[in-house]
Amino acid sequence: MTEVYLDNNATTQVAPEIIEAMMPFFEKLWGNPSSMHTFGGQVKKHVEQAREQVAALIGAEPSEIIFTSCGSESDNMALRGAADAAGGWPHIITTRVEHPAVLTPCRYLEKQGYRLTELEVDSLGRLDLDPLKTGLRDSAAIVSIMWANNETGVIFPIGEIAEIVKGAGSLLHTDAVQAVGKLPIDVSKTPVDMLSLSGHKLHAPKGVGALYVRKGTKVNPLIMGGHQERGRRAGTENVPYIVGLGRACELAAQNMEEEAIRVAAMRDRLEAGILKSCPDVRVNGDRQNRLPNTLNVSFEFIEGEAILLSLNELEVAASSGSACTSGSLEPSHVMRAMGVPFTAAHGSIRFSLSRYNTEKDIDYVLEHLPRVVARLREISPFVR
Repeated sequence: MTEVYLDNNATTQVAPEIIEAMMPFFEKLWGNPSSMHTFGGQVKKHVEQAREQVAALIGAEPSEIIFTSCGSESDNMALRGAADAAGGWPHIITTRVEHPAVLTPCRYLEKQGYRLTELEVDSLGRLDLDPLKTGLRDSAAIVSIMWANNETGVIFPIGEIAEIVKGAGSLLHTDAVQAVGKLPIDVSKTPVDMLSLSGHKLHAPKGVGALYVRKGTKVNPLIMGGHQERGRRAGTENVPYIVGLGRACELAAQNMEEEAIRVAAMRDRLEAGILKSCPDVRVNGDRQNRLPNTLNVSFEFIEGEAILLSLNELEVAASSGSACTSGSLEPSHVMRAMGVPFTAAHGSIRFSLSRYNTEKDIDYVLEHLPRVVARLREISPFVR
């Protein structure tokens, strides 16, 4: 059992309250919500209640929420579904630092004949909006820009971006997987057309997500073959998980502000402790405008995977900003886009906290991490 879990941007612990809410739908209420009989009908009302809970968290109408299997499906449905429905918008604009669930379908659509523009970020991971404005002058476009970056936590100005995109008569999707439940979001005031979210990033189980589609936005279904979700996403509803997602959104709405303050304080203490105790360390991303739970730091002259393996032996879970574990020798596309130096990019580590972390967790990491870094630097093949 991991003693200190600091990889919450990868996945979160399922909250006990959510497990409790889900259990009846495994044990007693296991009917098909699409069935016309009472056994199915009594389940359907819980699906609709969850839809209301998800909608309430982001300021949407319940009819604008489509349940999916995950954030990746939501991203794919938004991009490929909108492109399929639009037809006449051959230009797609995104950023170089998007999650692969956005970049991959964008590049797929490019191969199908769409023109693709990938916007740059600066050394702090901030987006320059001038190229977006320029790109939108050429033609109407489907724009996909994340609300907050999964590696650095940097928050993009989606409100300003939405005004620019809508002013140009274009369509805006935002991958808000890392932002929902951590930041206040109100789509009734921020005119995004589509928004993706994922249950397992806010203490619901893996295997459930949602796509917000503003009323009147044309998006063709990605999965066909049934009338579920008003014909927008076929397949029998995953009722226990949908109920869990609804409860997770309800809990997030109740505790967001208090949790953000407490978690950010722990994140900042971890950051200050690392900078004080470990030489040749840099913080990646805009420290003034990031998610309250996320810290990305680079330890120069060390491989990030070596740090992670050493931390794992100490029962500390974090993640690397490098793609080496997938067989690539290149650092992450986010670090490359930010221009992080080679010697630092390979040693980038992401610590991401949640409501279940404690001050003792931070104490434990700060006690052991400096020794790990010092030992690895002694045997590092990199030249200092």
